[in-house]
Amino acid sequence: MVYGNFVDNLRLYARGGSGGMGLPRLGGRGGNGGDVWVVATKNITLKRIKDKYPHKRFVAGAGANSSVHALRGERGEDKEILAPVGITVTTDDGKVIGDLNADGDRLMVAKGGPGGSFHSGFEPRKGKAKHIRLDLKLIADLGLVGFPNAGKSSLLTALSNATPQIANYAFTTLKPEIGKLMYSDHKQISVADLPGLIEGAHMNKGMGHKFLKHVERTKQLLFVVDVCGFQLASKTPFRSAFEAVQLLTKELELYKEELVSKPALLVVNKMDLPDAEDKLAELTEQLQNPDEFCDLLPDDMIPKNYMTFRHVVPVSAANGFGMEHLKTCIRESIDEDAEMTSKATHQHRLQALSDTDMSNRPIPDDNIGSSLNKFVRLPLKRCW
Repeated sequence: MVYGNFVDNLRLYARGGSGGMGLPRLGGRGGNGGDVWVVATKNITLKRIKDKYPHKRFVAGAGANSSVHALRGERGEDKEILAPVGITVTTDDGKVIGDLNADGDRLMVAKGGPGGSFHSGFEPRKGKAKHIRLDLKLIADLGLVGFPNAGKSSLLTALSNATPQIANYAFTTLKPEIGKLMYSDHKQISVADLPGLIEGAHMNKGMGHKFLKHVERTKQLLFVVDVCGFQLASKTPFRSAFEAVQLLTKELELYKEELVSKPALLVVNKMDLPDAEDKLAELTEQLQNPDEFCDLLPDDMIPKNYMTFRHVVPVSAANGFGMEHLKTCIRESIDEDAEMTSKATHQHRLQALSDTDMSNRPIPDDNIGSSLNKFVRLPLKRCW
């Protein structure tokens, strides 16, 4: 899928190299064909791959034939497809081949054919061929979740060094943007501004799945709502800030239920508007007693579980109110998760060491024990 100059899905053809011919009269074996690999690499984009390889074909080198000078033919050269970090590689029918989540991760997508040998009548085989899809899911610490015109782009600009398109109409964000929050101790936290949801996004309405798939790899969610509510169009119902929170939760839940279990913060934006304080007090009460107010929504749009927010932060991206407090809350939440992950990893390693230690201990031999017992029972002899 292409959003302007941003590409997050690309279909490619990959074929392993053919094997080399064997040499029957001397029993020589042909070289195996090279393999095709997808390699996660920093500073690479799918758009760059698309532009550099317009035919989108990647074929590995063929194995060398066996000869009197080299009975064993050389292996064909591998072909590497350099791809962005955060790629899921799938087949054409959607079957996942693997994920590349860190710089340097490698995944073989097309194996080269074996060279000709005695067992194949010295005839080589062709390499495997298939169409694959590279599906990019952005990796960020935080993902901004909100309906159109909630002020996500303005918020990202106020928080970070990103410069997304900003205007006073819905669907300003048509492609994902990533900004970096910088702290005085040089800590950096990445924040992804993603295309705004609309009701029915889980059914692929609006930006639909194009948005929701990027939420999957963010560590935490940053809900953004307009304190005064919003109305997407004249024919759609007006939604209060409380209704917006519940509808966003429901859309995430219907797309993939585990998304709702991610740690989340709620940003109540546009506190510079008239009556904002009264609206905030109303929202706070509703969030504390959601069951009492969910009758405002249709039954099919009430989430199974209400989101629990670590922090609810009122801000105005327009005049900067609350932005420093928000940055502090974000840092606390990210650090809390990092500490929990560190403790869990440490505990896991201790358990693994304990299990290894137990498995390496010698098992007592009953025969040895009984012999020692016999030895102990022997009468002592005087040595003088």
